[in-house]
Amino acid sequence: MKKVVVIGSGFAGLSAACFLRKTGFNVTVLEKQLTPGGRARQLHAEGFTFDMGPSWYWMPDVFERFFNCFGKKVSDYYNLDRLNPSYRVYWPQDVMDISANYNTLKNLFENIETGSSIMLDKFINEAQYKYEVGINKLVHKPGQSIAEFADIDLIKGILKLDVFTSIKKHIGKHFKNKQLQQLLEFPVLFLGALPEDTPALYSLMNYADIKSGTWYPKGGMYKIVEGMYKLAIELGVEFNFNFNVVKMDVEASFINKVYAETINSNNENKTVVFEADVIIGGADYHFIESKLLPLKYRSYSDAYWNKRVMAPSCLIYYVGLNKKLTNVLHHTLFFDVSFDVHGKEIYTTPQWPTKPLFYVSVTSVSDDSVAPPGCENLFFLIPVAAGLQGDTEDLRDKYFEDIVNRYEKRIGQTIKEAIIYKKSYSVSNFIEDYNAFKGNAYGLANTLMQTAVLKPACRSKKIKNLFYTGQLTVPGPGVPPSLISGEVVAKEIGKYF
Repeated sequence: MKKVVVIGSGFAGLSAACFLRKTGFNVTVLEKQLTPGGRARQLHAEGFTFDMGPSWYWMPDVFERFFNCFGKKVSDYYNLDRLNPSYRVYWPQDVMDISANYNTLKNLFENIETGSSIMLDKFINEAQYKYEVGINKLVHKPGQSIAEFADIDLIKGILKLDVFTSIKKHIGKHFKNKQLQQLLEFPVLFLGALPEDTPALYSLMNYADIKSGTWYPKGGMYKIVEGMYKLAIELGVEFNFNFNVVKMDVEASFINKVYAETINSNNENKTVVFEADVIIGGADYHFIESKLLPLKYRSYSDAYWNKRVMAPSCLIYYVGLNKKLTNVLHHTLFFDVSFDVHGKEIYTTPQWPTKPLFYVSVTSVSDDSVAPPGCENLFFLIPVAAGLQGDTEDLRDKYFEDIVNRYEKRIGQTIKEAIIYKKSYSVSNFIEDYNAFKGNAYGLANTLMQTAVLKPACRSKKIKNLFYTGQLTVPGPGVPPSLISGEVVAKEIGKYF
């Protein structure tokens, strides 16, 4: 039985481990942290439970499909609730609740812009086609050759996929109201790139938002990690936590040994050697290439990496209150300042934002288990450019003061005096904990020139048994794409081993 070592137990690493074990490989996962999940870890403090990373559950069909591949269902591992309203948006003067009911949402659009309800039908129908083709075909391509896309359905539908039009132009063709435009642009602005640089193909995200809905796994997003980890254990995957990979031996274009450091029972550093027939890099792609491989075996140069357009990093605050809030939702977006200015400060002229957009999640609104009785659990997130310097406590305090003041003003309640727990997390933490290239949180931006075969390859160009999975390779950033990425790389390995 061939041995596979997976470096990292994020969503992509867990997915790859499950698929490879199912097909008969002996699979060992090495994880730097003490628990599985990578960026989707959980933080427990003062009776509060925080999801440290992903907080939006979109594309429920992708998760269901993953578990179905092993004869299981999502409900075998965790329970889902659909949120309604899906989320709230604060504009400079207005507030908008985005209903999970499509007809209610159409009425909202129509009240804002005459005729927009009809245009929403047209827009969503087009987005549904992109979603079905994208999720069923495009994202399952390994991106090794342009020939993969010689698919008759893809060729016939290339114009309908809007690959060569920006999502900004595409949305602008359908809606003239600025608020409606920004509402539909937000998924790519927060997670990918400027709307003018993102292919209109990604309106599939609007279909995921509006039709598939926003869901919440009871107990938090970490329930997905726990479910995948439990499945992997059931399949026979071996896990080694607190194992930090520090080196790989390469001979004749093959890696045969992986070296990982751990802390033994005497609190001493110990190096353990793992033999392998195949290695999967589920940790940061750039880190594995630049730190674990000799220079001559790297597929990409420093110049290549420095030219990549990165999706944002984040400035996050985990906050516990000793009181309950009224009339707040699980998800809230603050678009009360300029979209354009903050967007350019992330992507065009990278700098700490002058006046940031931000996002708030109050999971305790939906789940009593994540906060002590009578308390509230808040998660604040500001998207910021990757690679920023000057990530200091003073800077974090300054932004916290700004967004809390704006939050208090709009909800009409005070929270500062009720804070009994607070922790911040940003660029330097992403680098320290996850070896994240430039401290990125979401991987590569979804630009046309960083799509499919133009992404870093899922198979090393110089080492025959080294493969990659996760947000810096195909299909791209986000939790559902990471699940798919693990499946894609497992199938690629099956072709060669």
